[in-house]
This record gives sequence, structure tokens and C-alpha cells, in this order.
Amino acid sequence: MRIRWLLFSGVFLTGLPAVGWGGEWPQFRGPDSNGVAVEKQLPEEWGPDKNVAWKAKISGQGWSAPVIWGDRVFLTAAGSDQDKSAPGGGRGGRGGRGGRGGFGPGGFGRGGGRPPDAVYRFEVYCLDRTTGKVLWKQLALEGKPRISKQGSNTYATETPVTDGERVYAYFGMHGLFCYDIDGKQLWKKDLGAFSTQMGYGTASSPVLDGDRLFVQVDNEENSFLVALDRKTGDELWRVSRDEGTTWGSPIIWKNKQRTELVTPGGQKVRSYDPATGKVLWELTLGSFRCSASPVGDEERLYVGAGGGPGGGGGRGFGGGPGGGPGRFGGRPGGMGRDGGGTLFAVKAGASGDVTPKAGASTSADIAWSRPRAGPAMASPLVYQGYIYILEQNGGMVSCYEAATGKPAYQRERLRGAGSFWASPWGYDGKVFCLDDAGTTHVLQAGPEFKVLAQNRLDDQFWATPAMSAGTLILRGVANVYGIKQ
Repeated sequence: MRIRWLLFSGVFLTGLPAVGWGGEWPQFRGPDSNGVAVEKQLPEEWGPDKNVAWKAKISGQGWSAPVIWGDRVFLTAAGSDQDKSAPGGGRGGRGGRGGRGGFGPGGFGRGGGRPPDAVYRFEVYCLDRTTGKVLWKQLALEGKPRISKQGSNTYATETPVTDGERVYAYFGMHGLFCYDIDGKQLWKKDLGAFSTQMGYGTASSPVLDGDRLFVQVDNEENSFLVALDRKTGDELWRVSRDEGTTWGSPIIWKNKQRTELVTPGGQKVRSYDPATGKVLWELTLGSFRCSASPVGDEERLYVGAGGGPGGGGGRGFGGGPGGGPGRFGGRPGGMGRDGGGTLFAVKAGASGDVTPKAGASTSADIAWSRPRAGPAMASPLVYQGYIYILEQNGGMVSCYEAATGKPAYQRERLRGAGSFWASPWGYDGKVFCLDDAGTTHVLQAGPEFKVLAQNRLDDQFWATPAMSAGTLILRGVANVYGIKQ
């Protein structure tokens, strides 16, 4: 059917100028893409009857994380009246070739495989941070999806980003939408529709740096990285990537030597000059999948991927009840157990191919590496000198010295923990780990494994939280929650 583009009147943002992040949470994992909060009044304990300031129910589905600017919370969702199945179970359609499509007459070209035969609404929501009231919603797109997705994924898994003047809502193969603070559509961009590995769908979020908006479009046909002018949507540069489907998100790494645009990838992690798209360095991972995003500090970038050739198993995205892992079987050299890839620490100022030689664990630009420690789904947390890795299944956490890679503790089990899809965050000397069953395990930061508390909500959580101005925003399947002391 023909796709219709619709715009509801509304205001996307407060009139705050984009003069630095301050206490805002403008993108996936916060201003530095690292999940570290500098707030002083965030809640540390919550439950159904404790510190839940509000709950908001929105239509549609989405694993996109909320973002915050001022008193506004932004998130995306996609849903259909013809398809009421909740994310977290089932198997997506078989992947195939994607159509290129366009925004002209006839609308989007359809991605190949077996997209659902249902009309979806792709929407952007704005909530009041203090009350949870839905202030407005924008219907960006309505029509049948162009590509298939896994039953555990959604068509709104990419996290939006804001600069305080505009909001950029990205729905993967279904388009990129930019609005000004008055709700006027400034531009829209079709970056194409291409098949994804096993029909899983997409998840990689855009990232901003200055006047440039970066989008990583990795798939099974035509992978590329593109830089757009944030004001006009004009393409500034584009580079092709020899890479398969990637679900992790790029980050801007501001280290002690320079600013870099770092992209995860199942085969290679690459760093680019944000101004030109020139490759600064690359690191071969050779992994089966890459769902986690890298994280950096001033000295080092920490990156790895889940599983790799020869890992066996082949446990994939959800297919079991309640979002549990489903078996795909039949693919030799599957993902193996959780993580399974190598965790690397890349030095600031790295150049060229930094991959250690066979049998070596370091190189001139690799400070350290640790085999079978790579993150599976949740991105790593670097906090107060230590790096924390959550296993997707099994409820286990590992902690390493960030400077040396020396283990502080490994594979400690969190009692009663479900699967970890949301990325952990650090605040006030504590590490917070939200499992899919709604329990946040609060750990003491540092080399000693010590569980301080468990905060429970009766919902399913895969989205990574956002936090600002004393409020923690959690997105579940049933509700969005505002947690405040």
C-alpha cells in the first residue's frame, strides 16, 4: 500500500540553546555514550510503591532508549493494530534482499524477506519529565514495514538524539526524521532498505558531534557510514564498509589526543575522522555478531563482541517465552556462550591496523586484551577505574581493572537475575544492572563484588535507561517509569 507521511502539531523540545550537554541526557547512554551519571540526586532504591513518581503508557513497541532535554523526555515507538504481538518472543521473517525504495510517489520500496503484512505507525513521543504526561506525539510514517525483524526486536529500537534545537528520530531502514522545536519537519532522509542478518532487523542509533549527524547502516548488502549536516540533512561524506549487520551504535570518543568516531562491527572495529570519514585505525574481531557499543575514557577505548567463529551453540535473539533466547541451530561456528569474543583496550592516538599478531595479546596500540570477556548484548560500563561486563544470559557480571585488564572478579552470579539486554550505568559509587525481568541489581563499584540492593518492577525491560535532573527514566513493555526520590 502507499505510505503516508503525517505530521501532528507539537513542540519537540524546550527552547534551550545547544551550548553543551550540561546535565542533559541527549543520546544513547548519555552525553558521553558511557552510561555514567554526574547527577547528585538520582534515586538508588525503588519498587512498585517506592520512588515511582509516575507511569506512562504509550502505544506501539520500541526498545529505543529515552533521551532527555530539560523537562522533556523523547522516545520512539512503532506498532500496528493488525499485529498485537509483544516483543520478546517468536521468530522473525526470513531475511532477503531489500528494496531501495524512495520518498516519491508510491512511497517506500519494501525490504525483502517476509515483513509483516500489517500497517505500522512509526511515532515519536514527548513526555513531561516531572509528571509523565504525554505532551504530544508525532506520527512520522505509516505503512507496511520494508524489512523483516526478529520477534524479539522492534521497528523502533534505535534511540533518538537531540541537540536542544532539533530531535532526530531514526527508524532504521524506515527513515530518518528531523524536526525543529515547533514541530516543523525540517528534513527527512531515506538511507535505503537492505536485508539484515537472519532477518533480525536493526538497532544502531545515530550520534551527533557538532554540526554533524552520523548514522551507521550495516547490513547484508550495502554497509556504509554517513555524515549528514544536522541542520539540512545534506550528505557531507559517505564511506563504504566491508561489514555485515551490526546492532551496536557508533560513539564519539573524545580522548586525550583527539576526537574520533568509532564504529563497532562483527568483523572489525573502526575509528574515523569525524570531519572527513578517513579511517584512523581498525581492529579485527572476526566475530559472528556485534550488538554492544564501545565505550571510552581519556586514555583507552574498550571494545569487544559476542561470540565468534568456532564458538558453537548459536544462541540468538529471543524466541522463547518472555524474551528468552531462541535457538537457531544449523549454523556452524555460531555465537557460542555469552560474550566469548575478546575484550580489547585500544590506546588513544592509535593508527593503522592495531590488531595483535597471532599469539599476541597486545600491540603498539593495544594496551591489553582478554579472551572470552567480550560483551554479548549490554554495552560495557567503565566507571571509577574499572570496566564491568554483563553476560546476556545466566545473570553474571565480571569486573576488570580498566588500566591493565587484570580481573577484579569474573562471572559472579547475581542472585535471581534474568537476561541482560539494557546496558548498565554508574552513579554515586554504585553500578546499576537492569535485567529483563525488571530487577535492577545495585553493586558497589570497585574490585569487591558486593550486591547492595535489588530494586524490582513488574515489567519487561530491554531498553537502556536515561537520567537527568534527579529523575531516572525506565522504559518497559507495559509502561515508561519516572523514578525519583
